[in-house]
Amino acid sequence: MAAEAQPLGVPRSDLAAATIGVERVPDRYRVLGFLDYFVLWADLGVGLLVLLAGTALVPGLGFWEAILVILIGTLIGNVMLGLAGVVGSDNGIPSMVSLRPSFGQRGSYLPSLINVVQLVGWGAFELVIMAQASARLTQSIFGVSSYPAWAIVWGIVVIVFALGGPLVVVRQWLEKAGIWIVLVTGAWMAFYAVTHADFGVLMSRPGDGSLSFAQGIDLVVAMPISWLPLVADFNRFARSSRSSFWGTVSGFAVSNILFYSLGVLLILVLPTSDLIGSIMSIAFGTAGLALLLGDETDNAFADVYSGAISIKNVVPALSTRALVASIGAMCLAIALTVNLTSFQSFLYLVGSLFTPLFGVLFADYFLLKRRRYSPEDLYPTGGLEGPRGGVNPLALIAWGCGIATYLAETTYVGWLGGTLPSLAVALVVYLAASMVVERRSRRS
Repeated sequence: MAAEAQPLGVPRSDLAAATIGVERVPDRYRVLGFLDYFVLWADLGVGLLVLLAGTALVPGLGFWEAILVILIGTLIGNVMLGLAGVVGSDNGIPSMVSLRPSFGQRGSYLPSLINVVQLVGWGAFELVIMAQASARLTQSIFGVSSYPAWAIVWGIVVIVFALGGPLVVVRQWLEKAGIWIVLVTGAWMAFYAVTHADFGVLMSRPGDGSLSFAQGIDLVVAMPISWLPLVADFNRFARSSRSSFWGTVSGFAVSNILFYSLGVLLILVLPTSDLIGSIMSIAFGTAGLALLLGDETDNAFADVYSGAISIKNVVPALSTRALVASIGAMCLAIALTVNLTSFQSFLYLVGSLFTPLFGVLFADYFLLKRRRYSPEDLYPTGGLEGPRGGVNPLALIAWGCGIATYLAETTYVGWLGGTLPSLAVALVVYLAASMVVERRSRRS
């Protein structure tokens, strides 16, 4: 039955979907298809932070090394992102609920709380870079710069978006305006960089060795991996897992490759190491930066919305909208004091925690359970006192082994990078330990 129209043409059902917490999404709200997810993840894969991460690849790597790193890192990260989304779209559940069968209901609380910290950090970084860029814009045009005021403005916009929820943001903002902003600004910056680049010089330019090839892959993989703990929060609204998987993988791949590459090109082509200054020095760069800032809000929206959903995995009774407002306020408070000097280290930390976490999930869901979780696995009827309501030590041990592998490899070895080894160790440890326990239980 068609939903009754709301002001601005927003269906009531889309607004109502914003109040859904950690319960399984009812079928009437599972309405998003391939194009919706292509648009959503193409938009979420775009941003000033992605450009900034791209600039970190050079001069440590040569031009072609950086491009190859971007392609390999995007492939690895996007496959993981798509698979994590499949768990949500198969079952209509958010990301942190998908960890309950492997970690136990109480066991899922630890990654949920760590995820909240991560998402608040990402949300704050988004507000910082949007406010800094906006202040630079007003300074160049009007001679007035006010970073705190801009941080507050963007904070309010992000909270309003998060209160609207995924269906409203995808259908009313991204598909009607956001994706076109991405296409226009991305195409213009790519055109400028390509037409002003001396490719003979760029192609022959070697890296200075300050960043290894494997470390570069880790830096690229860190971007899609940073979305692993929230991809199911959005893909649970899918009509089918196939459409959401391919929409997610293809959409994020296009934007991740484009904007990482643009970051590399801009920092090599333009005479300054300042990203915002580089963009503003391009003809029409001020207008392009303003458009890009308008689209940047969807990244911060996703952080705020999913932060609220992660808390609800721990305390389901809390109001989703009250949590959204609280998470948004926390991001704003941090944005008024934080700086970006530790951004690259932050990306590495995210990778070290969440890559092995989802190694455990992939082993449990795709290999052991063959993509079948029962309602009792996800929502134990016995509550926290039941057999599925506690903590699965095997999952925590495997996760810990993966984190230790990542940190040890990146600290003491470095040449292989931490992403694939930590994923493999967590997956293998959990798989092997679970099979041993299962065999013993059958014998007893």
